[in-house]
Amino acid sequence: MQSTKIEWTESTWNPLTGCTKISLGCKNCYAERMALRLRAMGQANYVNGFQLTLHEDALDIPMRWKKPTTVFVNSMSDLFHEDVPVEFIRRVFEVMSRAHWHVFQVLTKRSERLLELSPTLSWPSNVWMGVTVESAEYTSRIEDLRNTDAKVKFLSLEPLLGPLHGLDLRGIDWAIVGGESGIGARPVQESWVTDIRDQCQEYNVPFFFKQWGGVNKKKAGRDLEGRTWSERPPITMVNRSSSHQQLSMHG
Repeated sequence: MQSTKIEWTESTWNPLTGCTKISLGCKNCYAERMALRLRAMGQANYVNGFQLTLHEDALDIPMRWKKPTTVFVNSMSDLFHEDVPVEFIRRVFEVMSRAHWHVFQVLTKRSERLLELSPTLSWPSNVWMGVTVESAEYTSRIEDLRNTDAKVKFLSLEPLLGPLHGLDLRGIDWAIVGGESGIGARPVQESWVTDIRDQCQEYNVPFFFKQWGGVNKKKAGRDLEGRTWSERPPITMVNRSSSHQQLSMHG
């Protein structure tokens, strides 16, 4: 199992790697830095560095994980990248449907393609679909997400690069907020974060504050007004050989 230190998930699965920059949040892409480092270390899946690469041999990996876990899909890429064949995307969704004991978290910045393909995809309840919204310029991604057939819809407001006033959170099941981290990290303001938290409370949307970020994100921590915010939506896992089983995750 590919464990991860990402606070809002438990493991990662990368049937594809590599990407291209499309918006402001991509400037200091952590996945690009990591991919180049892994190539330098001789890791076979990163021989192409950060060029988009499909990994057919990785498709069935979640089937080998018997213990139920939450899985961030393509932490090193974007499943809805314009160069990913539709058939490959469908195969990823088929695996997620078959591995029904896991919860899969898919995140994209390419919400227009997501919306276009949504009617052609199978959307089991264990697939959570999210979009990244790093500034007010990209809030249209929320509307695209809302109009998909995903059963659970979430937002990654990270790296948060500006205020996001007046969000329409109808139909949204979760919001993750975080500042940018690493060399060249752009600063986040506390008022941006608390405003989003207050909007989530107004809409009854679980709020997860991931980090302040900065060059030393561990030192900066993730406390907001004296506490940590680790709210999550309930997890419903469908076991096709038995009845529905509900588990709740608490921060």
